[in-house]
Amino acid sequence: MKIRNLSLILPIVGSCLFGEVPAEPNMAHVSEAFGHIIHRNFSLLNVPFDIGKIIEGIQAAAAGKEGLITEKECIDAIHSEQDKKFKLLSKVNLKQAEEFLAFNAKKEGVVCLEEGKVQYKVVSPGKGAEVKKHSSPLIRCTVKLLDGVEIGPPNLEEPIGLDETIDGLKAGLLGMKEGEKRILYIHPDLAYGAKVLPSLYPNVLLTFEVEVLKAKGR
Repeated sequence: MKIRNLSLILPIVGSCLFGEVPAEPNMAHVSEAFGHIIHRNFSLLNVPFDIGKIIEGIQAAAAGKEGLITEKECIDAIHSEQDKKFKLLSKVNLKQAEEFLAFNAKKEGVVCLEEGKVQYKVVSPGKGAEVKKHSSPLIRCTVKLLDGVEIGPPNLEEPIGLDETIDGLKAGLLGMKEGEKRILYIHPDLAYGAKVLPSLYPNVLLTFEVEVLKAKGR
């Protein structure tokens, strides 16, 4: 295994250069800590593993015994379970998104675009130049899920190429003026759909709190 993080090896190199002898590790503690690492990693797979059986499998392997099923069968079963959970989560999220948009559309001040799949509410109007098609406005933006969890850094300032971004954000930005602030509500069909991205579940509705700083950021 290659060590890619130099911060992990520099203290070791330094102690060798200056003649320091590293302390003898407590292998009981190291083994217990390694168990935490293993658990954290297989928890990310989102599969209902039986921890007791995992321990039995480790012990059996250490004793030279064969597994009850092959490695390929195990991996195929994990993939099947993940796919089942993914489809269920995708369906639940889509339903929540559509129910929210249907309810939100009835609220005062909410404007519906793109056949009801993009909505926005003006928080404060602007007075400057207007964002037009094919432009790249400089915006300040915070992206959230329905439960308020933020995706990425808050109040991120960056130029957005309208021809390169998701359709929902493009529709919501068009016509905004410099200094204007809006909250955009974007259906997953005009966002990332059923894709799985870091910190993003399939078919989630995204909320953009956005301010146009410059109509032409670049």
